[in-house]
Amino acid sequence: MAPKKLYLAGTAGCGKSTLTGAFQQWMRNEGYDAITVNLDPGADTMPYEPDVDIRDWIRLSEVMAEYGLGPNGAQILAADMLALNMNEVVDVIDGFDTDYVLIDTPGQLELFAFRQSSRVILDALDRESSVVAFLFDPVIAKNPNGFVTSLLLSATVQFRLTVSMVTMLAKSDLLTESERQMVERWGADKYSLWSDLCDEAPKDTQTQINLEFLQALETMGVIGGVGFTSSETSEGIADIYWVVQQLMEGGEDIQR
Repeated sequence: MAPKKLYLAGTAGCGKSTLTGAFQQWMRNEGYDAITVNLDPGADTMPYEPDVDIRDWIRLSEVMAEYGLGPNGAQILAADMLALNMNEVVDVIDGFDTDYVLIDTPGQLELFAFRQSSRVILDALDRESSVVAFLFDPVIAKNPNGFVTSLLLSATVQFRLTVSMVTMLAKSDLLTESERQMVERWGADKYSLWSDLCDEAPKDTQTQINLEFLQALETMGVIGGVGFTSSETSEGIADIYWVVQQLMEGGEDIQR
């Protein structure tokens, strides 16, 4: 049976890389096997040792030097070059006998979610065995406007990639108890979120636009609960695992 592919996606700084490493360690502690794949050619250092590293094929600094580009232009070109090298990357990944492939996506969300190369990657690695874990940044999502923005981003990514998704608020250990309760309430009760959004000061254009976004998201039926996870405490990692198993295997555990 093909291994499950779990893509960790989200905005820059939301904790994708640290959670990738923590998830692999959790899998090992539970007696499962997982490999890690780094898809960020611009990463300087990693909090884990990737089993497969796109920097073995493409490095941002080399792309910048060869094509005379700045960091942003080089990131875009590197994303397209990644798609061109994907068959070689897949061959290396297929050489591992593993239960899960944990894929650490580029720091800039738009490079993974909104370029055609992302679809090439998903198809090459088998879209049918893939799940995206979209991570909310707690710094953004702990106020009503930021929470709606995070919901909108996650919905956009899901519509764009057309794969199963689990939404989690990362770095949950950074939230106070009151902030955590508030985020839980917003995920469970859209009327509470609506009310807090209306009460948030100042009443500016952003709030009005987010009210419209929230109504649209409700109409499309994409508003749901958000889980909590932390690479520091391992909170929520088991929850992600069981959601993936539910989506892929009807809730059956991996046979050890």
